[in-house]
Amino acid sequence: MTTIKPTRSELIKLTKQIKLAKSGHSLLKKKRDGLILEFFEVLKSAKSVRGQLALKYKDSQQRVNMARTVHSELRLRSIAFAAGNGPIIEMQTKNIMGVKVPKIESTPVVKSFEQRTLGVAGSTVVIDECILSYEELLEQIIKVAEVETTMKRLLSEIEKTKRRVNALEFNVIPRMEAVKKFIKLRLEEMERENIFRLKRVKGKKA
Repeated sequence: MTTIKPTRSELIKLTKQIKLAKSGHSLLKKKRDGLILEFFEVLKSAKSVRGQLALKYKDSQQRVNMARTVHSELRLRSIAFAAGNGPIIEMQTKNIMGVKVPKIESTPVVKSFEQRTLGVAGSTVVIDECILSYEELLEQIIKVAEVETTMKRLLSEIEKTKRRVNALEFNVIPRMEAVKKFIKLRLEEMERENIFRLKRVKGKKA
């Protein structure tokens, strides 16, 4: 059976690795805590925009129902086709503590009377209010899409960082500490054996 004989250089190398692992663990904990704070800030915003979205949706439904009582379905459909193209949406990204989250940019959603290209004959107060309400609803949907996606990405990164923190804290570092302890004990034991051997050699010479 071969006896394991560790060296001082192995102990020094392992000590450095443990120090590095602890430093990494500390940085990851700070990142995790920072991401959690950012997540709760976004969550506050998400609650606000969700609430506004619900109100806008309710208002839009009431406006379109009102329009249906005043105008025929055929006229409303023809106005919808004549209303022009929707906004142009561009997806960009921004960085939150190393996490890329979406930043949605769009051309103006809420249009002026002239931009809607309906003309005086094709429009009424009821129709104008209905269109405006749905434009504001679309604007709110874009905001919600950005916030919701940001939340999901932050949450995913928080979970990933937590797993890495736990792996270092409860698995990697304790295992390295245990190996270091074993090496130290083994080196001390080897040193005692060498001292005993030297004393015995000296004793024989004497």
